[in-house]
Amino acid sequence: MAGHSHFKNVMRRKGAQDAKKAKVLTKVQREIISACKGGTPDPASNPRLRAAVQWAREENMPRDRIEAAIKRGSGNTDTDNFEPVRYEGYGPGGVAIIVQALTDNRNRTASDVRSAFTKLGGAMGESGSVSFMFDYVGRIVYPAKVATEEKMFEVALEAGADNCEFDGTSHIITGASDGFAKLRDALEKAFGAPESAKLTWQPKNTVPVNEEQARALLKLIETIEDSDDVQEVFSNFEIPEMLMTALSA
Repeated sequence: MAGHSHFKNVMRRKGAQDAKKAKVLTKVQREIISACKGGTPDPASNPRLRAAVQWAREENMPRDRIEAAIKRGSGNTDTDNFEPVRYEGYGPGGVAIIVQALTDNRNRTASDVRSAFTKLGGAMGESGSVSFMFDYVGRIVYPAKVATEEKMFEVALEAGADNCEFDGTSHIITGASDGFAKLRDALEKAFGAPESAKLTWQPKNTVPVNEEQARALLKLIETIEDSDDVQEVFSNFEIPEMLMTALSA
């Protein structure tokens, strides 16, 4: 199982799930507010906001909370001014990690992220120290039922996708980040709203880790993600399916 931002399959208790869910919704709300402040409050003309609203729907955020966040972000106030920042580093086993955050206090966020790396077997690096190991791409996912593999490939190719894969349950389409909005719009026109549509750091290669490294690595990433300022964490680890299942028990 390759590394990516969320660890829904590593949750252990209902209480922990609820707490994690609340934090995710807070992160989504912050992204919606920030997207509104950086553009218009209309998702149709603001690609970043549209992606944020899609994320909110994926997380089952109530419609009234989405609308409240848009209203809050489009208000003429100096509050809620979040700045996007990115941190890079290495985790146990030499795994590369990218941390994307939205913060109103860079010093606080940098200190929190650096502390997590230092205390849990990692090392925070300089900007660009690991991002060259990833491609920044648009990633769109559709359930298998919306189209045949051939039809999805045909439409995705015509829309400018770089890759279209079918894993048995989902169609996974990726393309250049600067063509993400156009690709998403073309696919939505053909197949309706996707399950997921976002910009992501996709590893060019993965790094296998053993059980000890995997335990330490997941602990590190979960600790980083626990910060309200952190939006997503990306990594290039590779954990065997059986080991991931054992770790989630």
